[in-house]
Amino acid sequence: MLENKTGMIFGVANQRSIAWACAQACLEKGAKLAFTYQGERLKENVEKLTANLDGALVVPCDVTNQAEVDAAFQTVEKEFGKLDFLIHSIAFAPKEALEGEFLMTSREAFVTAMEISAFSLPQLARAAAPLMKDGGSIVTMTYYGAEKVVQNYNVMGVAKSALEASVRYLAEDLGKQNIRVNAVSAGPINTLSARGVKNMGVMLRHIAEKSPLRRNVEAREVGNTTLFLVSDLASAITGETIYVDCGFNIIGI
Repeated sequence: MLENKTGMIFGVANQRSIAWACAQACLEKGAKLAFTYQGERLKENVEKLTANLDGALVVPCDVTNQAEVDAAFQTVEKEFGKLDFLIHSIAFAPKEALEGEFLMTSREAFVTAMEISAFSLPQLARAAAPLMKDGGSIVTMTYYGAEKVVQNYNVMGVAKSALEASVRYLAEDLGKQNIRVNAVSAGPINTLSARGVKNMGVMLRHIAEKSPLRRNVEAREVGNTTLFLVSDLASAITGETIYVDCGFNIIGI
């Protein structure tokens, strides 16, 4: 399905990361991948996970540092020559902004969340587009808190709203180059970043009780949907947010 395709994965922190589940799904279908890491703290984790992958590339990329972004894509172009897809699984807000009331969000926390969680998508899309010489696919990760109030999600919900709007605008801008842009709205998964949201365990139990499938989604299921979106099977899908949450988003009271 992805033979002779090259992809770039942003957001792998450890083996439980959604980005890693996406990478595994793509690797199993023949893709060659470049992985990025943010800071020395995560470098060792990413290098260990990718050590036995044939042809894998690992490059530093802090999206708050434009020089690192530029260098990462230059390295990918040099090594791969092209890029067929990009998976964006980056989000961050200070821990204190993920509890209590959104009303009390500081200017600094708001700007940080928006820059890393939302602006990074058009930032990376702009860098990737010239390498997608034969068209391509960009997929980002979002969450239901972008459209409904989720306790303690706060500023991240606002950032995800901006992210989802960015998907639509980018889909229009890049469609003429046959580059598709979509979002996967995953149900909560117990990842490293998700643990920053207060009462995550309560949320997971509630969804397992109320969703139509009566369980929580698994990271690999998100990975499989992402695989579909970056493949030619999704060639006419762009600008969409696809829910992979065991149906929880359809439930009312």
